[in-house]
Amino acid sequence: MSIGSNTKASAATDSARARLASELGLIAADWPDRPEKIRAYVSTRNMGCSEAPYGGWHGQLGLNLGAHVGDVLSDVQANRAKLNGVLPQPVIFPTQCHGILCVSTLGLEEKTQADAVWTNQPATVCGVLTADCLPLLICSLDGQYMAAVHAGWRGLAAGVVASAVQALRTAGAGELTVWLGPAISQAAFEVGDDVFHAFTDNIPGTQACFRYESSRQKYFADIFGLARVMLAQLDVQRVYGGDFCTYNDPENFYSFRREHSTGRMASLIWREA
Repeated sequence: MSIGSNTKASAATDSARARLASELGLIAADWPDRPEKIRAYVSTRNMGCSEAPYGGWHGQLGLNLGAHVGDVLSDVQANRAKLNGVLPQPVIFPTQCHGILCVSTLGLEEKTQADAVWTNQPATVCGVLTADCLPLLICSLDGQYMAAVHAGWRGLAAGVVASAVQALRTAGAGELTVWLGPAISQAAFEVGDDVFHAFTDNIPGTQACFRYESSRQKYFADIFGLARVMLAQLDVQRVYGGDFCTYNDPENFYSFRREHSTGRMASLIWREA
């Protein structure tokens, strides 16, 4: 096959995947400086096989991708098979533990405990699962290095974003760009003193990301703003997204804070070969 026909075959494959992604209801990241060959998507709660409370909107079957939340395992496996149909290779989700470890996809297994995954290999998918926690998709401007990060408040405060950025830079990545996926918005993210002090006592510039309501004696945290502060301190200036609230959009997203027993969405990034 000639180089020209290789290019045509790659374009056809990419087009077919884009069509399947649309049929599965995946949301493409609105990422202005995403490199040409980088693909970045977030799944929704719809178009799957899971029943309530892991289902879709208005009693429809749901695309729950979390195998650890109490859903019927065969339904989760069917959902993951549907998802893998739009990916160049099956995605492996690590066991997320609200920590800071960022691991390579090389040798990654589902039992691997980590909250961020990176790669520099083409057609290799990095993915994390969330349902209110913040997913970050990161890549270098040349499209050679990428990572997916799961950042709940504990992992965010402990340094999971810095861990992922450092892993990419150590591997050889240059300037980075970041997209912030669906997470709970400040209006819905009520937290206590412990969360407030976990950030403000240790990370400069984070106090502005909290709003205090004296009537409730509670803070409301801006998880997107917290991530932006940390990224700026890591000299990562190209940060986009943060437009989707999981809590206030039950039609599209699972939310642990809203539903407690619920499914998980996937945030995914890869580079086409």
